[in-house]
Amino acid sequence: MSVVLDLTRIVQAAADADSPSAQVSVIVDSIQRYLGLDVCSLYLADERGDMALLASHGLNPDAVGGVRIPAGKGLVGLVAQSRHPINIANAAQHPAFYRIRETREDLYRSFFGVPIVRSGIVIGVLVAQSKEEREFSAEESAVLVTLGSQLALVVATESIWQEINQNIAPILPGIKGAPGIGIGQVSLCDDVDLYSVTDGQCDDREATLAQWHRLVETVLADVERERSGLSELLSQEVAAVFDAYRLLLSDPSLVNGVAQLIQDGHHLPGALKKVIHQHADVFLAMDDPYLRARHEDIRHLGNKLYGAWRGLRTDSGEEQPPNTRTILVGSQVSVSDIARVPTEYLAGIVCFQGSNLSHTAVLANALGVPAVMGVGEIRGLHNLDEVVVDGNAARVIVRPTAPVLAEYEQLLKAEQQLKGELQGLRDLPAQTVDGTNICLYANSGLLADISPGLQAGAEGLGLYRTEIPFMVSETFPSEDEQLAVYRQILEAYGGKPVHMRVLDIGGDKPLPYFPIREENPALGWRGIRFCLDNSSLFMSQVRAMLRASEGRENLRIMLPMVSNTSEIIQFHALLNDALQQLAEEGIQVRRPPVGIMVEVPSAISQLASWRDYLDFISIGSNDLSQYLLALDRNNPRVASSYDHVHPAVLLEIARVVEIARNTQLPCSVCGEMSSDPIAVVLLLGMGVRTLSMSAAQLPKIKWLLRRLSIDNAGSIVSEALMLNDARQIRKLVADRLYVLGAGEILW
Repeated sequence: MSVVLDLTRIVQAAADADSPSAQVSVIVDSIQRYLGLDVCSLYLADERGDMALLASHGLNPDAVGGVRIPAGKGLVGLVAQSRHPINIANAAQHPAFYRIRETREDLYRSFFGVPIVRSGIVIGVLVAQSKEEREFSAEESAVLVTLGSQLALVVATESIWQEINQNIAPILPGIKGAPGIGIGQVSLCDDVDLYSVTDGQCDDREATLAQWHRLVETVLADVERERSGLSELLSQEVAAVFDAYRLLLSDPSLVNGVAQLIQDGHHLPGALKKVIHQHADVFLAMDDPYLRARHEDIRHLGNKLYGAWRGLRTDSGEEQPPNTRTILVGSQVSVSDIARVPTEYLAGIVCFQGSNLSHTAVLANALGVPAVMGVGEIRGLHNLDEVVVDGNAARVIVRPTAPVLAEYEQLLKAEQQLKGELQGLRDLPAQTVDGTNICLYANSGLLADISPGLQAGAEGLGLYRTEIPFMVSETFPSEDEQLAVYRQILEAYGGKPVHMRVLDIGGDKPLPYFPIREENPALGWRGIRFCLDNSSLFMSQVRAMLRASEGRENLRIMLPMVSNTSEIIQFHALLNDALQQLAEEGIQVRRPPVGIMVEVPSAISQLASWRDYLDFISIGSNDLSQYLLALDRNNPRVASSYDHVHPAVLLEIARVVEIARNTQLPCSVCGEMSSDPIAVVLLLGMGVRTLSMSAAQLPKIKWLLRRLSIDNAGSIVSEALMLNDARQIRKLVADRLYVLGAGEILW
């Protein structure tokens, strides 16, 4: 009798719902709770007979309302055609199984489908699924069949489509800043834009100069206060974010530059704008995405100084209720904005502008806060509006509907469970299920990247970019200045290897005090070419690296943009001279291993002949992909065609790996491929056993590797290399990952 009453309550609740969308949500939620299902979904037939997924508790919420199964296709179509229930223990093995990647249903094994029939016509299908491979029990089947027959009487098919379409929440695409899902209420950040300032005359130069120096001191104190506002652990992780601000505020070229313009008659905001603009433009002109993103840091600082000059409050808009999950939203959410929200309540960050390499994104990754950048201005958004930040798919959902919100809450719960698993991986090896160890390194260029890499379990630094000390200095940094930085890096990683890339300056990365103008900088005076042509500067850097390694054996020197044999020979000659000089000065250091970055296509055919000159190689996937495809991934006109799993890129990387194997040359891969799960599967199948990536991505990649076998990866890459389109390759690998139970990594 109780079962009958419960079923009656479910049907009655559906009939009493305020709207069609609420009706279908009540149906699936009530059934899921009553039977304890992993998934309950409702498909309704449209005018063509296709089955549309209109509600689900368990499947990807983004698929709801958008996925349609063609008439007669798949298990849902089979249920509709046969007009009787289907109970299957392993759906993926059934001949009628129809895979739709968007639903992520490969995570579930069992399937039970019930037709919903009205007046002899199938109007929908009710589906139950579970992760466990089993057939549904007789009791469960009876309940679902009974519900299916009763739901046909209450589901308002005529009005449901119109109502749902009217209430679809806007989904705004952006750029991945930091992974994860965040749900919370909007807190709009101050819209301070120094670049909108118009120049004006200074009426009292002495008073304005004094005001400028007080302003610098005030903002320096603010930076210290904001840093101390974070927990001790987090402030260590992101120390360099604040260090960079302090360094810029102490930079004579910035402080004196503004002061000089004030003395020349410019008012303070106009002088500040001009100097900030000049500093930011140096970085903005660079092709390297990591260094180009530093222009955002300078703009943030300029806005911070301008905001302090205007006397703006550090908090803006309506006050957030206490203990509220907060989503920070603004043109460029600053470190100051982030610091004012207690970390336990900071649920997400949305920036209208910005890139995935900005300090905002770096800080979000370090804090584990989901972030989406570059979504464009969101009109009509108000403080306390509810927002979903999907950092995994780089999208923002404004004022989500109840069903979408409920599904994202479920995803958030699953993600938190996965995070718990990832935290437990720190001290475990990156080992495949068949016992093959994969070496995972971190990439770094900022001191902020060092601590997160170690905490994530990195086995060393696969790429340390040495450009930063050169970029933030007024002149070429001295040997001793470089020594202090390099020693800190080597000491932090103890006995773990640190691969220091020599100065990659020139062409696309001009120094403010050493301008280089070329028509085609990507093919110009850069990397090893610049270094060898400036041998005095290069010698100072190599000596600093060697001196920093005194008493240690973890230094590895890596050469960028190598394209011919003479460049390697010249470097070894310079290294010999540096070692001899230091020996004569009484400094005894070992000769470090030397390698190159394989990023110029011409290097590939010469690798075998370079074996005697090299101790290792690292495939620079970003530049190599761009050169092979003749595509600038940062050019919006062609960026959509760029993909590092393009068949041409994969075939060349496979060739490099084979040459390295035949010549017994240690080979690693760094760049975005190493943190792209799809690419990692392919690299593993090709034979790559060392990957270098951002610290934030390392736990996820380790989680993935511990669910794969070498045989799995080998068979996948064999199939992938037979395809001729990057999209087909991505779909193939994604489908295989879902079958292997590792599809969560793609969320």
